[in-house]
Amino acid sequence: MTEVLFVLNRYLYRHTKIMGYRIENQGEIHFITMTVVGWVDIFTRQTYRHIILDSMRYCIFNKGLIVYGYVIMTNHIHCIWQAKDGNLSDIIRDFKKYTSSKIIKTLNSNEESRKDWLKMIFEYHAKFNDNNSDHQVWQNGNHPMELFSPKFLMQKLDYIHLNPVRAGWVNKPEDYIYSSASNYKNNMGIMDVTLLDIPLSDVGYIHT
Repeated sequence: MTEVLFVLNRYLYRHTKIMGYRIENQGEIHFITMTVVGWVDIFTRQTYRHIILDSMRYCIFNKGLIVYGYVIMTNHIHCIWQAKDGNLSDIIRDFKKYTSSKIIKTLNSNEESRKDWLKMIFEYHAKFNDNNSDHQVWQNGNHPMELFSPKFLMQKLDYIHLNPVRAGWVNKPEDYIYSSASNYKNNMGIMDVTLLDIPLSDVGYIHT
């Protein structure tokens, strides 16, 4: 009976953390989603996708971030991240702050046909957030999910890699450049990631 209660309490504890979208264990592996305000398709431009990649690389080399997987979609990104120093929330905060600033700066300096419209969207959303002065690029929150089991971990990694396939952009996950699928398939990703030491039969296979 005691063992049953322990298992039940453990499940409820984990489930509560997931549903609450709070990072309780700052040093554990988490599935993270960051979404652009208004679901604006900012990442249809290569320039902005590379801002995300460059910022992730910086966090890897300078902030102790471990990236196990990622995908950059048109208006959101999914990541599997871990912080070496147990400060994942701080890294996410700094990542979002820097990329927001860099995107706005690039938007103002580039020949961007959508400049006025994008600035209007970002300025509008900033009005409802006390933490922003002029512009808000990212939605509040990151929907973090602690990946507390190998099965859950692999489900989320597969989910990440299958996003471009579901969108109809590619036939195979590894054919999409802006994700870690090709890292796992043939170690040929556009950005280095830390490969998970879990047997993979094939990228894109949904584990049950």
